[in-house]
Amino acid sequence: MSAHRLSRCSAAAASFALVLGLYAAPAGAAEASSPQTVVSVTTTAGATAAPRLVAKATKFKNCTKLHKKYRHGVGKKGATDHVSGRGKRVTNFTRNNAAYAANRHLDRDKDGIACEQH
Repeated sequence: MSAHRLSRCSAAAASFALVLGLYAAPAGAAEASSPQTVVSVTTTAGATAAPRLVAKATKFKNCTKLHKKYRHGVGKKGATDHVSGRGKRVTNFTRNNAAYAANRHLDRDKDGIACEQH
C-alpha cells in the first residue's frame, strides 16, 4: 500500500477514534481561565497523535448571560426555529452541538435552539 493511501486511511480512522479525557495541569502550573479537555486521537494501526486542548462549553444561568457570548442564541447543527403565527424564523444563531448540550435547559420550545432571538 502506498504511503499516500496509508496516510488517507489513517486520517479517516483517526476521525472515528476520538478519546476524551479531563485535562490535568502539571504540578506548579497556573490554573487555566476556562476548563479544558484533552483530545487524544488513536488510529486503527495503534499510533497515537499528539493530544490537543479543546475548551469545554460554558453553561449559562439564563438567556441574558448566554446572549453576551451568542447574540442570537445557540443551537444544534441542523436545527430549525419553531415559530408561531407569521413570525420569521431565526436563522443566524450559532450552531454548536457542545454549547447547545450545556444550555439545553434554556430551550423553552424544545426546537434544538436555546435562547433564539432576532
